[in-house]
Amino acid sequence: MTSTEKEVSYSTNNSYTTLNRLSNNTKNVWIVCHGLGFLSRYFIKYFDELNAEENYIIAPQAQSKHYLKNQFKHVGATWLTKENTQNEITNVLNYLDSVYEQERISMINVNVIILGFSQGVSVVTRWVAQRKIKCNTLLLYAGKLPREFSKTDFTTIQNIKLIVGNADAYVTPEILEEEKTYAHQIFGDKVTHMTFTGGHEMRRELINTLA
Repeated sequence: MTSTEKEVSYSTNNSYTTLNRLSNNTKNVWIVCHGLGFLSRYFIKYFDELNAEENYIIAPQAQSKHYLKNQFKHVGATWLTKENTQNEITNVLNYLDSVYEQERISMINVNVIILGFSQGVSVVTRWVAQRKIKCNTLLLYAGKLPREFSKTDFTTIQNIKLIVGNADAYVTPEILEEEKTYAHQIFGDKVTHMTFTGGHEMRRELINTLA
């Protein structure tokens, strides 16, 4: 017997979380993509110490949910896996397009900050590169860059920052040096680096300095 894998196209719904209110006082709109195992409603709490009147935060939600630690209690999510990756990338980018359009980001005059944490780094860089998303600052926090980019992919961004903890178990010193080398190849002089004392973790005090 021979099995055949086929495809079907269909519509689906997915949530996302926002923090604060978009108003005439808003100076910064953040689009923040979480890492493996997060849900957007928890991830967005790392941004709750930012000035509420000046900062509006949008946290997209990875579409694939799963139980954490095999305890069938807490739920996390993942953006991509090695299974059918190219199709999943397409689905993720289409979802981010919908969030971006619904929030009407291109229609307002504010400072746009895009942040990816851990697995979210591969998500936001692919989205910015393929869709030519305009943003003032791209923050790549504790993640690795996909090896598919060229210098022409990030012409819409002037300020790019790589952020990593000095004790990050996933971004070791050897990996970090490789990331820095590759980042300078594709970003040029637009990229800077920030190291903090800590591991593979989000830090509120860092976020407060990046707005």
